[in-house]
Amino acid sequence: MIAIIVPAHNEELVLDACIKSLQAASAHQHLANVAVEILIVLDDCDDASLHVALRHDVLVHTCQHRNVGMTRAAGAEMMLARGATWLAFTDADTVVPYSWLAHQVGFGTDAVCGVVQVSDWSEHSGSVREQYDAHYTPMDGHRHIHGANLGVSADAYVKAGGFRALAAHEDVRLIEDLERTGAVITWTAVNQVTTSARKSCRCREGFGDYLKSLAEPHAMG
Repeated sequence: MIAIIVPAHNEELVLDACIKSLQAASAHQHLANVAVEILIVLDDCDDASLHVALRHDVLVHTCQHRNVGMTRAAGAEMMLARGATWLAFTDADTVVPYSWLAHQVGFGTDAVCGVVQVSDWSEHSGSVREQYDAHYTPMDGHRHIHGANLGVSADAYVKAGGFRALAAHEDVRLIEDLERTGAVITWTAVNQVTTSARKSCRCREGFGDYLKSLAEPHAMG
């Protein structure tokens, strides 16, 4: 069984589009004989995220961690207990392509790190986008790590110790732990996801804060 795990904190405005894209990816023809389950992990939500999730045929788990590492880990633990052999992770403000999941499992490696593209740059200046593009390499063999586009086999995940209880960079730590255990990792650009560049980001020191840092004076040096 393949499990897709999505942490969410007050994501009522974007969660519907995320889930619809995941359901489409789950129905890919190359996965016709594979069970796929989607789990939305609602972390301390006080908006309508729960109602949005319940409109879909997905699993829902609620928690009060306010810690993305703990939230991802809780979702993984739940799906491992249900028999998942592959864990796919993305974020609630992200839309995945139809072939996203099929590509992840099709590589046959222990883990897959994919790239992201930004859906809307309107909240940022042109210089921020220019700096981002200058430093981002969306090509095979990249070394970018995004919790919004990450997959790992259940065996490799358990061997590496899973996600740590980190408020940020939990995805980077997992990949470091996977590398220490000798896991084979695919760094690919073929399964690019589309994510938000919003300034009102949910995770401190995450992708949104990185984009905001590009607007600071020191970023121009």
